[in-house]
Amino acid sequence: MVGLKPPEVPPTAAVKFVSAGMAGCIADLFTFPLDTAKVRLQIQGEVRIPRTISSVEYRGVLGTLSTMVRTEGARSLYSGLVAGLQRQMSFASIRIGLYDSVKQLYTPKGTENTGVATRLLAGCTTGAVAVACAQPTDVVKVRFQASGALPDSARRYSGTMDAYRTIAREEGIRGLWRGTLPNIARNAIINCGELVTYDLLKDALLRAQLMTDNVPCHFVAAFGAGFCATVVASPVDVVKTRYMNASPGQYRNVLSCLLALLMQDGPAGLYKGFVPSFLRLGSWNVVMFVSYEQLQRAMALARPA
Repeated sequence: MVGLKPPEVPPTAAVKFVSAGMAGCIADLFTFPLDTAKVRLQIQGEVRIPRTISSVEYRGVLGTLSTMVRTEGARSLYSGLVAGLQRQMSFASIRIGLYDSVKQLYTPKGTENTGVATRLLAGCTTGAVAVACAQPTDVVKVRFQASGALPDSARRYSGTMDAYRTIAREEGIRGLWRGTLPNIARNAIINCGELVTYDLLKDALLRAQLMTDNVPCHFVAAFGAGFCATVVASPVDVVKTRYMNASPGQYRNVLSCLLALLMQDGPAGLYKGFVPSFLRLGSWNVVMFVSYEQLQRAMALARPA
């Protein structure tokens, strides 16, 4: 498990941009069922307008996955995958692929080591910009993941493109950017939790000479990044998911969604779906960062001298 060696010439910003988008898609293909299970657990028990009665209850990660396969078929695990891949090609490319460039932009000239504050600022910046560009794909992905539990007659969209058109027609263009503020908050936090933690852990492992710059090092750093990101981002993620999936008029704003959640489920509701969130983010980070590092190196080797 050695992988490709680091290139002598650092990858360009364009190589990092493309590699990040491709790595995000690879990670989504491997972990999408866990993301769908997380969404179902987060919205379970939500009071809907109009009110509906659902007989399906989800218990735990494996229970949710098995219930979905039993009641909806195996394809339900990948409901919304097209929007998910569209999201990664724009979202991951910006927030991960441009992180190093933005970090260098914020680093004062002549400084040898980049400080934690600069890394955090770079992570917040790329995370916010990525959300602003990719929010419609996230809204459609969440809607598809959540609607799989409904009978066919109650489903709102027939396909990905129909979802974009229907949301824009019925809710206006603003509907495609529903939940942008909580999503910016979530992804700024996750970006810092993932990228900054990965950056610091990898740097620490290499400086202490505990590992070399290769796959095992990337694996350890990515796993730690996934755990940190889950702990700090779960509350915002739950609110974001519920607000994005809400029917028009269900919540006045993000704050009313948060208050409704706290009144109904208490503070523990903010960590609904924590286990699938961690399983998903942890495994997603491992697959994504290992793929990202290897894709960068493969593209650098393939580049004409």
